[in-house]
Amino acid sequence: MGGGFGRRAVFDCHFVREAAQISKSVKAPVKVVWTREDDIRGGYYRPAAYHSISGGLDATGNIVAWQQRIVCQSFMVGTPFEGFVVKDGVDETAVEGAKDLPYDIPNLFVDWQKAPGGVPVLWWRSVGHSHSAFAVESFLDELIHAAGKDPYEVRRALLAKHPRHRVVLELAAGKAGWGKPLPAGRGRGLAVHESFGSFVAQVAEVSVSKEGKVRVHRVVCAIDCGPTVNPDTIRAQMESGIVFGLTAALYGEITFENGRVKQRNFHDYPMLRMNEMPVVEAHVVPSTDKMGGVGETAVPPIAPAVANAIFAVTGKRIRRLPIRAEDLRSA
Repeated sequence: MGGGFGRRAVFDCHFVREAAQISKSVKAPVKVVWTREDDIRGGYYRPAAYHSISGGLDATGNIVAWQQRIVCQSFMVGTPFEGFVVKDGVDETAVEGAKDLPYDIPNLFVDWQKAPGGVPVLWWRSVGHSHSAFAVESFLDELIHAAGKDPYEVRRALLAKHPRHRVVLELAAGKAGWGKPLPAGRGRGLAVHESFGSFVAQVAEVSVSKEGKVRVHRVVCAIDCGPTVNPDTIRAQMESGIVFGLTAALYGEITFENGRVKQRNFHDYPMLRMNEMPVVEAHVVPSTDKMGGVGETAVPPIAPAVANAIFAVTGKRIRRLPIRAEDLRSA
């Protein structure tokens, strides 16, 4: 199975059954290898998610209310995990990263509704945090800009009661030169998110061509994962998570036609290429706090950081993923 990661944890074990059935038929041990086409068209998929968010500002531009409704499929309901993951009818993996906002907003409401099934879904690197971070950090940026304030300064103030969030935010913004001039045609965006016990902030530097092509030039990342053993491993995981998240933000899309997956291979399901890779700077916060994970934590902040940078340079908001060129082309 090699590095199958979460792909191994399918509850029906269909690929194991396939090998067993073939082995039984030929009366000999077999090794079954799926082609990439098999995998793309016969695998399990990240649940599609829809967020409806509204917020309120007072007369001085402070955020005083936040309402977020989430609709997505559940890959926990109806499985052996349901008993300890679904609480009071709510799938915790659907609301993680949204129900526990660190920002000091006095009125908070988060709701989840289970979407109809039909598409086989399972976890994806960073699980529910992958879509909740994009929705939360993108909308927070909208509220801050509506108030006419600075995205970094407002986040920093709202995180006064959460020092680990605040430290990574300050470190990433400082290393990225937040507030300093950029070359013409570039913008900065930031995001900060906690997942799997670790705290990550990222600042993305982005440009957008007249044809709507997004180019991410630089990503500055800061992580507090508690006591560290091998900083190089942590930096490598931050880099790989950023690549993974950028691929999803810029390209990752599965579509269906007549009940079948349309994509087949990398020609119609592209990945981020070497020549598109931004410069990545990963900074590890020295910490004696509780240790957290590093394998998934760099994924959630990258899409909103890029989307917020796109707004900074174009004035256009990204409210769906993947980012589409037609939404960004010059008139």
